[in-house]
Amino acid sequence: MDVELRASDDDRQRAVADLQRHASAGRLTLDEFSERAADAWAARTLGDLAAVTRDLPADPVLSASPAHGRRDLLVVFAVAVATLILLGLLMAATR
Repeated sequence: MDVELRASDDDRQRAVADLQRHASAGRLTLDEFSERAADAWAARTLGDLAAVTRDLPADPVLSASPAHGRRDLLVVFAVAVATLILLGLLMAATR
């Protein structure tokens, strides 16, 4: 990548989308995300954009994160349903 090439609007949008994924994964606070997103939108070159995400992992690591989050949500849902069923059975048994 030639860091002196001018960045396009699509390049800036991709950088902000990457920052959103990192913020969702807990790698950036809301303030850090806001600051870096502003820097991304103001970037003139690909090097400026690269500086915004330099200390963050590449996309392959991120692609595993949403599936892991969905699995965790499914586990929480299953535990909640099991708890409700157990409570229902206990209430029915005490009548």
